[in-house]
Order: sequence, then structure tokens, then C-alpha cells
Amino acid sequence: MSASPSSIFVSRIKGLPVLDASGDQVGKVRDVVVQSRTNARPPRVKGFVVELLRLRRVFLPMERVHSIDAQQVIISGVVNTVAFQRRETEALVFEDLFDKKVNRAGAPASTIFDVAIEQTRTRGSWEVGEVALREVTSRSPFSRGHVVVVDWDEVPDFFIDSGQGTDQVLAQLSEMKPADVARELHEMSPERRAEVVEALDDELLAEALEELPEAEQVRVIQALDTERAADILEEMDPDDAADLIAELAPELAETLLERMEPEEAEDVRLLLNYDAATAGGLMTPEPVVLGPDATVADCLALLRNEEVTPALAALAFLCRPPLDTPTGRYLGAVHIQRLLREPPSVLAAGLVDSTIAPLHPHHDVAQVSRYFATYDLVCAPVVNDAGLLVGAVTVDDVLDHILPADWRGIQLSQGVSDG
Repeated sequence: MSASPSSIFVSRIKGLPVLDASGDQVGKVRDVVVQSRTNARPPRVKGFVVELLRLRRVFLPMERVHSIDAQQVIISGVVNTVAFQRRETEALVFEDLFDKKVNRAGAPASTIFDVAIEQTRTRGSWEVGEVALREVTSRSPFSRGHVVVVDWDEVPDFFIDSGQGTDQVLAQLSEMKPADVARELHEMSPERRAEVVEALDDELLAEALEELPEAEQVRVIQALDTERAADILEEMDPDDAADLIAELAPELAETLLERMEPEEAEDVRLLLNYDAATAGGLMTPEPVVLGPDATVADCLALLRNEEVTPALAALAFLCRPPLDTPTGRYLGAVHIQRLLREPPSVLAAGLVDSTIAPLHPHHDVAQVSRYFATYDLVCAPVVNDAGLLVGAVTVDDVLDHILPADWRGIQLSQGVSDG
């Protein structure tokens, strides 16, 4: 029995010591976590179950695995010591798959004897390649049978249902970051995803939607009833909601906008007036805005609001009333670093950075990209011809538009970790 040259049978991994970059042993491999995927793609190897030296079993993502050889597994980074818990669509190779009965059409009855995993061209990404089957060729209980190696997709019903109910899945998702929730939704079967989406909290679902490819966002929104879909769009950042609505059929888009709260819908309609690849289309209409008499303390109080993203919190914008966008006349921007160095009672207007030239709503994405590179900023004001602040562009919004169109789908499919 042999795998392809780039493959490793997992029976050879179990029990191997796991060493950190300095050569110290942190534990031993006890199992391999694999995850089913849609569109007939090979199951993804998510990581190892590692038993730490104090007998606690934890999850080690494959992105942390630097190398595997016959004697050891060497990792980079630190090991998360949270106890391992299996998630939806996951299986443990030793616990769930070894000795599982397999019935292939036209072939003898067999059981799974071993599973081979292989590294893809994407660094840190692994998937199941082949499966070793022990065919039952004799009724004798002492017969060892014949072992054959087949491609993973020749094994019907490769996975064992993990048996998790929707309530268990929801409990796990509630503890995850939005990007991880998006990855779980991406990997679920359509039926399970529909159940989970229906039961998910509106805010968490909205945040996870922002991390999914646009095509999947559209499918989720279209499957919801109109009221729920409008509620989800209200929870999304206005620029993300506008991008999603722009992908919907005009009739559905208008229906959803009419069902949204007028103030939320107005922000989205404003963004829809601009081409998606301009500063106006990229911006959020909800930056941190204060009046000309604001103090350092006033600015910091708004910037530390947990609902303000780190990029938006980099700058406070000073304007004449009204302070909702489009504001009164734009006066300038103040860096949070400068605010942190000044006494709370100092007027922020005296700390404005006069070198920050605002973007115009119709600047295209190439101009915006060069702007961020030139000024070394993560957030920038967008001011119209009348000198009014209409929003702010953040560097993450720029990256969304200069990366490949389906970069989110590629990232989710390859299991790239954010951690």
C-alpha cells in the first residue's frame, strides 16, 4: 500500500511528537480533522487533534504545521489551549472513519483502512486525496483481506454525520468571529445552511454575510423572507449593504429598500448613486464626525465606541453642523494618535492635520489606491464639490476592490486562516 509521492497516510502521523520552532515538544498527534466540502471538492484537512503533555486535547490548524516527516510534526506560532470540539461537517479520521463499512458498486464489501492526505499548491492547505480500503474476500474471521487504494470520491458516503443538532451548531457559531462563521456557512450543505441561517441572530448573520462571496450573499438574502432580509441589510455596514443590493434584481432591491428603516435606506441609496469602483461607492457614510467646538475628550469618547471599526477610529472629522453626512462645511481631520497625546480639554480643531487632502466622490479606485499609498493612511475623508463631508473610505474597502473578484470564495475554499 502506497500513496502518491506527495501524500501521507494518516496512520503514520498518529502518535508523532509535535515540536515547536525551538524544538521543544508540546504534545502528540491523536487524530486528524477533515471537513466535507461542496461542489465535489476533496475534503479539506482542517488540522490535527493534539494531546498536550498534560493530557488535554486541543485543535492545531494546518496553517500552523511547518513540516511533517516520519519522526515528528514541527509547527510555527503558538498552540491554542482551548479544548477541541468538533464542528459541523467535520469528521475525525481515526475515530469516525477507520473501520467504517463501505459498499462500492461492483466491488467487494470493504472497510476504510487508512486515509491519505496531501498538500495543495496553496501553502498551508491540505486535502484528502486517497483512501485505503480493506476488501473482505473471505468469510473467515482471521482473513486480513486485500487492501486497495482508491481516490476519495470513489468512496460513497465518505463522511459520518456528526449528529449535531441546529442548536449545538448555533451555540458554537455564537462563540466565533464573523469570518469563521462565514467559513462554516460556506462549508455547510444547502439544507443545513438554510436551517442555521434561519435561526442565527440578525447581527451575527449580517457580519458573517459581509465575509462571504457576493454570489453566496445573494443566495442567502434571496432565500429569506422580505422582512428578515431587510432587517439583515440594516445590520450590515451601509457600503456592504449597498454592494449586496446592487447585485439583486431591481424589483427585489427596491422592495428591500422600502422595507428598511428610512434612515438606513437613505444611506444605502446615497451609495448606490456612485459607481462601486469610486471613492463614493467605496465609502461608508457613517464616519466619526464632531463639531468645531469638540474637545479631545469628545473625540476620544466617540472613537472608542466598540461599533467603530479600527480603521474608522483612526481619524475624527470636524465639520460645521449638521454632523450627519452630508455634513456642513468640512474643516479637517484629526489623528487618534495626536488626540491620545493631548490633554482632554484641548480643542480638537487646533490639532487638525492640514496635510490630509480629501478624496472626491468620483475618484476611481486606482486614484484612491495611490492616495492611500502616498499618504500612508488607513482612513480618508470624502468631500463633495460643495465642501461637505459625505463619508470616509477605509483601506479594507479599497482592498476589497483591488483583490481578485472572488477572493473571499478562494480564501474560504482554501481554508486560509485569519489567525
